[in-house]
Amino acid sequence: MIEAPVAGSVEAGFEPVRDAFIANFEQRGEVGAAFCVHLHGRRVVDLWGGTKGPEDSDPYTGDTLQMVMSTTKGVVAMAAHLLAEEGRLDFDAPVTEYWPEFGAEGKQSMPVRWLFSHRAGLAAIDAPLTVQDVYAWDPIVAALAAQPPNWDPGSAHGYHALTYGWLAGEVIRRVSRMSVGGFVAERIVRPLGLDFWIGLPDDLNARMAPQIPAPPPLPDAAPDPFTARLADPTSLMHRAFTNPAGLFAAANTPAFRAAEVPAANGIGTARSLSRLYAACIGEVDGVRLLKPGTIEKAMQTQAEGDDVVLGYETRYGTGFQLSFPSRPMAGEGSFGHYGMGGSMAFAHAARGLAFGYVMNQMLSPSGPDPRSTALIQAVLRCTD
Repeated sequence: MIEAPVAGSVEAGFEPVRDAFIANFEQRGEVGAAFCVHLHGRRVVDLWGGTKGPEDSDPYTGDTLQMVMSTTKGVVAMAAHLLAEEGRLDFDAPVTEYWPEFGAEGKQSMPVRWLFSHRAGLAAIDAPLTVQDVYAWDPIVAALAAQPPNWDPGSAHGYHALTYGWLAGEVIRRVSRMSVGGFVAERIVRPLGLDFWIGLPDDLNARMAPQIPAPPPLPDAAPDPFTARLADPTSLMHRAFTNPAGLFAAANTPAFRAAEVPAANGIGTARSLSRLYAACIGEVDGVRLLKPGTIEKAMQTQAEGDDVVLGYETRYGTGFQLSFPSRPMAGEGSFGHYGMGGSMAFAHAARGLAFGYVMNQMLSPSGPDPRSTALIQAVLRCTD
């Protein structure tokens, strides 16, 4: 085995996971990454390696902070389910019960649940918006309240790549009287002792690893389906991902990290993501985040089949991705969320497993990421 720049620990019996992690650097283009697994609340894999960038000698460690893109959505879902457990949020109530302005353009009877299952028909916003509007928050949610649906709500589902965070976040803000980042910090991060933020404090930027864009396709290669659809200015996917303008270009800036973009800019470590999901399916150091019945309800399928935004099969519970072909997790019984470029965090309650994977080198999101897939398969072989 060629020596790879990895460190950390695995419990006896999980050595093949370390081998798979090393192979990601040797064979799959990994630059800097970390991977953590909990089994029945106990940390059994905690690995990290590489550097903060391809030309950066600073090591990528277990404490390196990484933006995890849509992996953030799963954490936002947990916040909403906490409010539901307390009787403060009813997923089947009209959104207007909490956010009266949302009722414009025939949306007055839309249930909250559709915001969390990509059925609201609000994947794209017509009003032109800027990164500065994102930082301000209110212009975004005002535009969503005024927006007519992109399709007949409830009749289909399509990935609300960016708008999920503002729709869910505004409901959480109205119910809790706190920003979604503040609520996550107080009710989720603090009890579990996590390194995770939606809205990064400025003094933590030194711990960040920047995101490295996915490498371009080979000169003779046809564009992958995701890229081709994204490049089509007539597609709903193009509209969903390109307004607000310049958002992804700002992702490595301190201003974007400090903002609250609850669909995309969660920042944390693999260790914290794994611990978080472990606390959803059992106790971790005496703390359990969500009740078993809450998780069972959250995992009930709300949308499945052809996704009118992404153009391929997807499946969602209430706020969480469930297993589907391009986001397999650990198979049926998994719940969590992947992030564009490769990050992922999820749990499988029946197996007692929780996973967290973060990385700086992004890959195309068209299919299953070969790096996380190899790691998950190695874990499953060790536990089976």
